[in-house]
Amino acid sequence: MDAAQRELSDQIDHATQRLLDDARTIPEADLQAPSLLPDWTRAHVLAHVARNADAMRNLLIGARSGQDRAAYASAQAREADIERGAAMTAKDLMADLADSAMALRTIVKQLPDEAWQVLVRVLDSAPFPAAELLTRRLVEVELHHCDLAAGYSPADWPTAFAEMELTEPMRSQRRDRLRYPPPEARPVFPGRPVAPWKPGQRLPGSWLGTGNEGRALRAPPPPATSRVAVFEKLP
Repeated sequence: MDAAQRELSDQIDHATQRLLDDARTIPEADLQAPSLLPDWTRAHVLAHVARNADAMRNLLIGARSGQDRAAYASAQAREADIERGAAMTAKDLMADLADSAMALRTIVKQLPDEAWQVLVRVLDSAPFPAAELLTRRLVEVELHHCDLAAGYSPADWPTAFAEMELTEPMRSQRRDRLRYPPPEARPVFPGRPVAPWKPGQRLPGSWLGTGNEGRALRAPPPPATSRVAVFEKLP
C-alpha cells in the first residue's frame, strides 16, 4: 500500500466511524422511516453499505488469491441481502454495519502491493484496478451517510473528499447530493452521546480498534437496479 492508498484508507476509517456514530443514535422506529433515496428506508441504506463492504472484500480476496471472484453472486442475490438487512433489529444492523466494515478494513491492510493492480469488476461494470475500490468505498460511505436524512450533509464532508477528483459516475453522484435539503430541514436525533474511542476498546456501534479478522464472508448481496432513483443509488 503506497502513501496515497494509506491516506484513502485513513479517510475511509474516519468516514465509517462518523457514519456509525450517527447511525447508532437513530431510534429503531426511525430506521424504518424513508431515507432520501426513493423506496428505501434508512435501514435499507445502512444494509446496502454493509453489503457493499462484503462485495469489496470479495473482490480483494480474489485479487489476493489470483482468482476471479465476483463481488455479488448476482444482482438478485444482492437485492435480497439488502432486504434481509433492512429487516434486522437496530442492534443487529449496527453490528452488521460495523463488522462488515472491519472485515473489509482488515483485508485492505493486509493486501500485498501487487494485488492492488489486479483488474476487478462490480456486476456489469468495466474492469478497473483493485486500487480504485478505496475511492469507491469512500464515496459509498460519504454519500450514503447523507442519504440517511439524519443531520449529515455535504456541508459536513471533509475538504479532502469535497474537492477530490472523481471519475463518473461518482462525480455526478456526489454532485446530486448537493441538491439535498439543508440540515436544518431534517430531523436530528438526540440519541445517546457518542463516547470517545480509545484504541483497543470496542464501543457500541464502533469498529475502530476491534478485530474481526476471522469473520466469514456472507453470500454476496443485491443492487437496487429495479428501483428508479431521483438520486442514483451507488453499486
